[in-house]
Amino acid sequence: MFGFRKHAQAHVEPVEAQQVVPQRQPEGLRDRVIAALRQVEDPEIPVNLYDLGLIYRLELGADGIVEVDMTLTSPGCPVAGGMPWLVTEAVKSVDGVHDARVNLVWDPPWTQERMSEEALLQLGLL
Repeated sequence: MFGFRKHAQAHVEPVEAQQVVPQRQPEGLRDRVIAALRQVEDPEIPVNLYDLGLIYRLELGADGIVEVDMTLTSPGCPVAGGMPWLVTEAVKSVDGVHDARVNLVWDPPWTQERMSEEALLQLGLL
């Protein structure tokens, strides 16, 4: 039979509001991250991932951690395993970024409506 021991609870002092100093994002960090994402091209379509509309969420934390939700043009994409790594490396290369966390998501499914006007022009769809 298993026995359970009751552990004494540790006393935790509350942190006073004036002790918490919010960190600020370096100026222009979002633009620099987007510029880095625009350097990563889809290997099947000669357009960068950002303008293709494959980046669904870009969240910049004050701690220098960037979170990205991205998708691919189709779940059967042959480079599915490599693209998140390329995005991670591109984002981490930006000055002011300490780490990048990239999530591959499939909902909502990608459609051409997510493409930027630049991508549509580049592919001759406008």
